[in-house]
Amino acid sequence: MAAEVLAAMNEAAGAFVDIHKFHAKSGERIAELFGVEAACITSGASAGIAISAAACMTRGNAKKIIQLPDTTGIPDEALMLKSHRILYDQALRVSGAKISEIGEISKVSIRQIEEAVSDNTALFFYIAAAEQVKGSLSLADIIRVMRRNQIPIVVDAAAELPPLNNVSKYLEQGADLVIISGGKEIRGPQSSGLILGRRELIEACIANSSPNFSIGRSMKTDKETIAGLVKAVELFIRKDYVQEMRRWEAMVSNIVESLSPILGTHVRRGFSKEPGVQPAHIPRVFLKPTASTAQELQNRLMMMVPIIYTNIQEDELVINPQCLEDDEVAQVIEAIMALLE
Repeated sequence: MAAEVLAAMNEAAGAFVDIHKFHAKSGERIAELFGVEAACITSGASAGIAISAAACMTRGNAKKIIQLPDTTGIPDEALMLKSHRILYDQALRVSGAKISEIGEISKVSIRQIEEAVSDNTALFFYIAAAEQVKGSLSLADIIRVMRRNQIPIVVDAAAELPPLNNVSKYLEQGADLVIISGGKEIRGPQSSGLILGRRELIEACIANSSPNFSIGRSMKTDKETIAGLVKAVELFIRKDYVQEMRRWEAMVSNIVESLSPILGTHVRRGFSKEPGVQPAHIPRVFLKPTASTAQELQNRLMMMVPIIYTNIQEDELVINPQCLEDDEVAQVIEAIMALLE
């Protein structure tokens, strides 16, 4: 987090506030910054999933809000593509929603989507990072079907920033709610998240959130987190991502050029083709050792002090510059050289 974010959190820690008003005004400010109708601040993207589902089921009805997670008499079906199922979708069930899978892992049709909709359907939950996987359909396809049936579409876009226009892109396509993490590229508090979207449903999200007596009561967003996230969004909106991309490219080039001379090692610049690895447009280093496996090299890097965390795709070690500081690149190069030479 930037020093300005920490300063905002520290200032909030020393103040008494009306948390209802502070939450509402902060949401208005963030909506203004992103250029969307409305926003609800949450304690992370996972909380955003649970609260979004609750909002779609209750539509802000006070009696239904108190009733959750008991969904007796309330439409509670959350439709999902089978190919989009992830561990994070447990958050849907926290609210009382029941997940109904559509299609198979490797295939699904528009007709199956249409046939899955019923009077018990409360929402369609779509994973943005899985749009390109086999067995998926485009968000546009889903929106067309759900619009005809007046079913809200909730998009999990937790790690889809940058670029900035991803937020407005999903909403302009017709999504009703978009969930993003506050603790990833926005660089806000790790326990923060956002739901952005249609005002009516955002108001229902707020009604299902802390400090109200609802399923979101235990997902408290404190004043320090709220203040820190607002400041982080202000900084994120102003950030020059053309320059940031150049910085990431320079890191990748430095690592590739430094490690390429090592005999028996193939190093290249590339982009992740693995579904779900976001943001996919950030360049990465792909390293294929011959004296050992990528897994063995990763294990040894994890044992170093400080730990160097990498990913593996197929048989290559992958280094993502996104979470590296400029002065850490040399440490990564030296560590890998020491293990390979």
